[in-house]
Amino acid sequence: MSGASLRADDAGNATVPVTTGLGGHGVTITEAFWVWLRVAALSFGGPAGQIAVMHRIIVDEKGWIGEARFLHALSYCTLLPGPEAQQLAIYIGWLMHRTRGGIMAGGLFVLPGIIAIMALSYIYARWGQVGAVAGLFFGLKSAVLAVVLQAVVRVGSRALRNPAMLGIAAAASVGIFFLSMPFPLIVLAAGLVGWLGTRAGSSLFQIGGGHGSGNEKGRAEADSLLGAEMPAHAQATIAGALRAAGVWLVLWLVPVATLLLTLGTGNTFSRIALFFSEMAVVTFGGAYAVLAYVAQQAVLHYHWLRPGEMLDGLGMAETTPGPLIMVTQFVGFMAAYRDPGALHPMLAGTLGGLLTTWVTFTPCFLWIFLGAPFIERLRGNKALSGALAAITAAVVGVILNLAVWFALHTWFHATRPVRAMSLGFDAPVLASLDPWALALSIAALVAVFRFKASMIPILLACSAAGIALHVVGIV
Repeated sequence: MSGASLRADDAGNATVPVTTGLGGHGVTITEAFWVWLRVAALSFGGPAGQIAVMHRIIVDEKGWIGEARFLHALSYCTLLPGPEAQQLAIYIGWLMHRTRGGIMAGGLFVLPGIIAIMALSYIYARWGQVGAVAGLFFGLKSAVLAVVLQAVVRVGSRALRNPAMLGIAAAASVGIFFLSMPFPLIVLAAGLVGWLGTRAGSSLFQIGGGHGSGNEKGRAEADSLLGAEMPAHAQATIAGALRAAGVWLVLWLVPVATLLLTLGTGNTFSRIALFFSEMAVVTFGGAYAVLAYVAQQAVLHYHWLRPGEMLDGLGMAETTPGPLIMVTQFVGFMAAYRDPGALHPMLAGTLGGLLTTWVTFTPCFLWIFLGAPFIERLRGNKALSGALAAITAAVVGVILNLAVWFALHTWFHATRPVRAMSLGFDAPVLASLDPWALALSIAALVAVFRFKASMIPILLACSAAGIALHVVGIV
């Protein structure tokens, strides 16, 4: 552990090594660029699929960080408003290559989605229907289910290592599916269980492990390129926190204030900037938790979209790389396209979409650069680690619920609400089963779990099958 020193927290928890060396992991910024670009290009399937891709490439394949550090960072990002997968990319990029690494990782993570959603928005605005692209979406949706289930297996096999963790995951899945419990409440409850359990002396809520432990799953910290040390730039300081807050608050809020002052509060661009800035602060609980509210406001209050168009936008976001919340770019595009003022509608739509993306994702950098150093410092705090481990277990249950949600809305054309006592959930209308969607999903699942096929060939094959089914008039 060359050039490292030890630091203990005030509560006397396990010490966290601090390395004073720079770039000791040997990964150049150029190499990292291509790795993060690859992660971004493969990030289909919502946060579950994206986290699975990141874990496979960053932890399993490249060995940049260890299992415990990955899950520790993931648990923190889950607590934040906004897309946790992008925030996790920022976090890891920052750990590896300072602020520029975080900016590069976070920026690249959303770049393919920005390009794809913008292109599809052009098509949608110009022709009103996506035409053959509907077949593409049909095939991709069927494949995405396999990606999500793969994420359940990958993350679950590492996070659910004892009956207590399995119980938390099961309770989270039941709570969100049958009881419609808010995601933040599930996260807080799981964190409290893990914190109290660890404080009581239980070892059930600890993740990761030491070097050479034969019964540990995943890569140990000492076996990763970053090592178990805390990089010198990751040390938390008040000056660093104030600097990060100042820079990113200016980048986020100055454009919003400028639009409000120059165009007024009634202008479409001002409304876009203000509304989606508010969304960036309150988007706890994942994309689906907030998109219902976004749809309601966009259709009923602002009249930016017509009924049903939000679902079209969500279909775009579900089946293109990047966070699901990228659908907000489509909303912003259509809002400005339909009220362009003196601008050409397509130009206005482009600016509206880009403005939406800016105010949606810029706060993510603020949350990470401001809070991650303090979270890294507390990595040796057993009670906090227990809370975050329990949160990770709950997230596995939520991902499983997402897989069920995908299956219901991919395989069946209709669902019906079921209410019994205090339980409530959506059940499929069996007569609305789509056998072609089911067949494509089964084929994708077999390819993933039986033949260990990589994601891109599966997505391409299902996309081609969807287009072919659309051409012959089946879908």
